[in-house]
Amino acid sequence: MRMIPEETIDLVVTSPPYDNLRTYNSAADLTEVGRECFRVMKDGAIMAVVIQDQTKDFGKSCTTARTIVKYVDEIGFKLFETVIWAKSGRPGAWWNKRFRVDHEYILLFLKGDRPRYFNKEPLKVPAIYAGTRFHGTTRKNNGELVGTSDNVQAEKKCRGTIWYIDPSKSEKRSIKHEHPATFPDKLVDDLLVCFSREGDIVLDPFMGSGTTAVQALKMGRNFIGFEIEREYIEIANKRLDAVHSEEATE
Repeated sequence: MRMIPEETIDLVVTSPPYDNLRTYNSAADLTEVGRECFRVMKDGAIMAVVIQDQTKDFGKSCTTARTIVKYVDEIGFKLFETVIWAKSGRPGAWWNKRFRVDHEYILLFLKGDRPRYFNKEPLKVPAIYAGTRFHGTTRKNNGELVGTSDNVQAEKKCRGTIWYIDPSKSEKRSIKHEHPATFPDKLVDDLLVCFSREGDIVLDPFMGSGTTAVQALKMGRNFIGFEIEREYIEIANKRLDAVHSEEATE
């Protein structure tokens, strides 16, 4: 990433090879990668890190917590938000000695004081009580209750910090799943539409099978990706070629 000029990246979306949940031939220094991302990101850019902890000898690795502390205290990021990706639709399994792990963390790190772009409108979810009229009250300093104006619940509401995304609902091709630890297209789509505009540059320092690059291309963003494993690079290139082929036939 040292070839990338400073403050040129609009958004970072990545899932690093945390702990031993993926098999890579060399371990990545997440702190150094985070420091380089901070350098190349524009002021107000977001870095979205999809991550989870390994369990070993009945204890969690705490990689997530350490990453937060290092990125904030040592690099200079702000922790904009912690989102839980709930893997809804995931097949059940028998876990004899622990609870089943069916979530991952999406750590949203901010460079600067406030996001340069934040559009949560496309991420809104259906409201359970849509159309319901609510009448609230407020209490004055003297304890007196007074009525406030009526409010009608809209059809959709702001999405919360738990995102229910089925990991199995992704592109139909099997090419992507030649990589052992992919994340769903919709997760990347939501991050792209929320924190970037068309024409922006999106970076993925751990590209894997290329999901970030593929979805960025489909959504009119530019992308830069890095990957050290040749077989994953070949998978990513196949997927990108497929997108270009589809565009050529439209």
